[in-house]
Amino acid sequence: MIEFYINGQQVDVQIEDEQTIGDVLKSFQSTCEENQAAVIGITVDSKQVTADNFDEKAAEPLGKDTKFEFHIVTVSEIKASFEKLSDLFAELAKQMEEVPVALQSGKNLEVSESIKNLADSIEQFCHVATLASLFPETFTNTSMNGINFKDFFAEFSPILKDFEDALQNNDTVMLGDLSEYEICPRLKDISKALKAM
Repeated sequence: MIEFYINGQQVDVQIEDEQTIGDVLKSFQSTCEENQAAVIGITVDSKQVTADNFDEKAAEPLGKDTKFEFHIVTVSEIKASFEKLSDLFAELAKQMEEVPVALQSGKNLEVSESIKNLADSIEQFCHVATLASLFPETFTNTSMNGINFKDFFAEFSPILKDFEDALQNNDTVMLGDLSEYEICPRLKDISKALKAM
């Protein structure tokens, strides 16, 4: 019996005229497009299908007990992720605004934790933005204040590096200035841009 799994869940799928693995993959791809979803991973009979072996695998005849596992992402999941990240960046902006006071109160550990959360959030954002690029017709607004996300983060990166250096050198004046005047406004921009997606 042919088995289908989508994101780890077994689903019932009717095979019609499909003769090869490629026929099934093409048919599944069409179904995904109709449902605002994109395939981000394929495994057939426990072997991952990659760009390198796709043509070879697609040409194989469909067996009676072929097992397909698809990993997909949907537009609604990406929108929900952007929404969550928007709230996260708004919260981080608030934390960055409070850094000068936190440092004066000796809360260096909290400040370090905020920076770690910020780095994790940016990494998460980059992952979601990559998935969003699979749906260019839906996610057309990929800029903040007219700067595309890639350039925005390229410009933001050195500021975060300066912040990290200031943290290691215990330069509280620099930390306060960077968090309040450089990092906080940018986080607010990110939050606003993600809300609009």
